[in-house]
Amino acid sequence: MNIETTKRKLSRAKPSAQPSRAEAEAAIRTLIRWAGDDPDREGLHDTPARVARAYEQFFCGYEEDPVAILSRTFEEIEGYDEIVLLRDIRLESHCEHHMVPIIGVAHVAYLPAKRVVGISKLARVVDAYAKRLQIQEKLTAQIANTINEVLQPRGVAVVIEAAHECMSTRGVHKTGVSMVTSRMLGVFRDDPSTRRELLAMMANRRVNNEV
Repeated sequence: MNIETTKRKLSRAKPSAQPSRAEAEAAIRTLIRWAGDDPDREGLHDTPARVARAYEQFFCGYEEDPVAILSRTFEEIEGYDEIVLLRDIRLESHCEHHMVPIIGVAHVAYLPAKRVVGISKLARVVDAYAKRLQIQEKLTAQIANTINEVLQPRGVAVVIEAAHECMSTRGVHKTGVSMVTSRMLGVFRDDPSTRRELLAMMANRRVNNEV
């Protein structure tokens, strides 16, 4: 899959006709009434507007282009050819099944071929995909695939550890449970020694956090 294919997939992700702000606030008023409360009472009077503004923050990833975020790279790396790992990137997303929070961290690594990208761009790519309605498995793959397609490194690895409130606040009500997903591409998938090196770097983070 090339960069142009990635851009076409991203363009299809957004709905063709987005409702107006007024329509969104009216829908929130309907949900308040459906929940059994009165949207016109003092405490809820401004809630539809507040929720709409919150949604603009929760789902701002739909306005981001992950490919463009990674477009500026650097080739003057003095022959550096070892793992680049950005650990513990705060991740906030929402489950597409119940629209409740997914909170956790992402670890993003790549093995450069000829160029590197600013580390803030890796965090921004995580946010660009996380700030959408998601499932963790798809989110993990999207981050890894985009980095792989744009940077064309020797390998990419993405590991996400997150708690899902759709499991802790409803349904089975199991708290303290985290879900771990990973996507390994290139040498991280094909070379066991390189994968072990990466996992050791991640394990070292856990040891340091416990000290």
